[in-house]
Amino acid sequence: MASNMAEAIRQLIHEKNISEDLVLKTIEDALLAAYKKRFGTSDNAVVRFKPDYEGVEILAKKEIVDDVYDPVLEISLEEAKEIAAEAEAGDVLEIPIDPQEFDLQEVMLAKQTTRQSLREISRDTLYAEFHAKLGEIIIGYYQREKNGNIFVDLGKVEGFFPKKFQSPREVYQPGERIKAYIAEVNKNGPQIVLSRTHPEFVQKIMELEIPEVYDKTVEVFKIVREPGYRTKIAVYSRKDDVDPVGACVGMKGIRIQNIIKELEGEKIDVLKYEVDPRRFIRNALSPADVKEVYVLDEAKHTALAVVDDSQLSVAIGKQGLNVRLANRLCDWNIDVKTEQQFREMDIASDARREISNLFNEGDYEEELQRIDELPGISAALVDKLRSVGIEMIEDVLARSDEELLAIEGLGADNVSMIRQIIDENIEVIEEETVDDTEVVETAEEQEFYECPDCQAQITPDMSHCPQCGVALSFEYEDDADEQDS
Repeated sequence: MASNMAEAIRQLIHEKNISEDLVLKTIEDALLAAYKKRFGTSDNAVVRFKPDYEGVEILAKKEIVDDVYDPVLEISLEEAKEIAAEAEAGDVLEIPIDPQEFDLQEVMLAKQTTRQSLREISRDTLYAEFHAKLGEIIIGYYQREKNGNIFVDLGKVEGFFPKKFQSPREVYQPGERIKAYIAEVNKNGPQIVLSRTHPEFVQKIMELEIPEVYDKTVEVFKIVREPGYRTKIAVYSRKDDVDPVGACVGMKGIRIQNIIKELEGEKIDVLKYEVDPRRFIRNALSPADVKEVYVLDEAKHTALAVVDDSQLSVAIGKQGLNVRLANRLCDWNIDVKTEQQFREMDIASDARREISNLFNEGDYEEELQRIDELPGISAALVDKLRSVGIEMIEDVLARSDEELLAIEGLGADNVSMIRQIIDENIEVIEEETVDDTEVVETAEEQEFYECPDCQAQITPDMSHCPQCGVALSFEYEDDADEQDS
């Protein structure tokens, strides 16, 4: 039993990452179980390992007596003196047990128990180690393939890389280095399930390539993927001076190109997350240029995006991929129409702003306030106006045509168009002027008195004091009576 024991113990400790005490305790328990099977008890058995684990021995503690009644627990004084000359009655003597006293069945039981226990310990240790790494990136090497599934050498354990978690864009060769995401850790085995199609895989790659994402200066709102084809990433920052999209793209696009390279050329759209669903939907349909977004039903999360004819195929994408990813990213059902298709939906220009408020109850209609909320205003015009501090409709109304024409790149046609769109969609109510003379005369004709209880100002047409609520009654004396008095 001691053959190659030292090497086996060292292998378990160093390669299997099992603690030394746990390995020794497992072997000890197995030997004690064999001892108990042979002698009926293990209460008096002691297991000792030789230096450097070069061997192990079992000793039986026996009390020295004159008359032996139980040979398992007792030894006669005469026999004890043969082992130790100074032995005396009443002492306890540790006597080595000859391995030949165990029959083959008992030896095999000890070996089987030890191996089974060590296997369970090794499995539990590996499971705990990799379960702690769940959701992290790991690097392994292509080992073998079966039915499209790839088995990856991870060092201490073999990883399982299912075909469904492999990108259709990627092809692997034996011995090739594979970087993957730990998607599952199952205790049986343990089995480490790897993935390169999980959205979190992209998140982890971003954390490796983009310091602002790693330190949470830029946060990822959501990632949606069609593995091998396209990924959309919505990002935002809580710091006003940080451009989240620019940080992810990097100088000359170097950061995003590194991520695209890791994904073997998969297209990636990085866009800014917006709380306003219309703005978010507009961003999510990138790279298409969306002219307007209308919320059709907020409760059902349905919206309509209007684009130029040239942008329709871009917004929808090949086989509907782009709009499908936008739907998943925003969690809205987005319908994309051209301007002609939009007009054929019998939606009059006067009702365009009402579309965004169909979810409101009653006749309440939200007033348009911002330039970018006006239908028919291109993003380029909005950017030109915003560059000179004009974002609100009232800012345009407050400026003359000459002031607007002074804006670089705007032009007379655009100024005229903006004025026309505002006229069609905004009702400008002019405040009525009141003749000051009339106000003064009215004030002079009005009589004022004081409440007898609280001294608040009251007028003859009041029945109760507006401050304390006391009932009021006004009595008038004739001028003649006043003169007589």
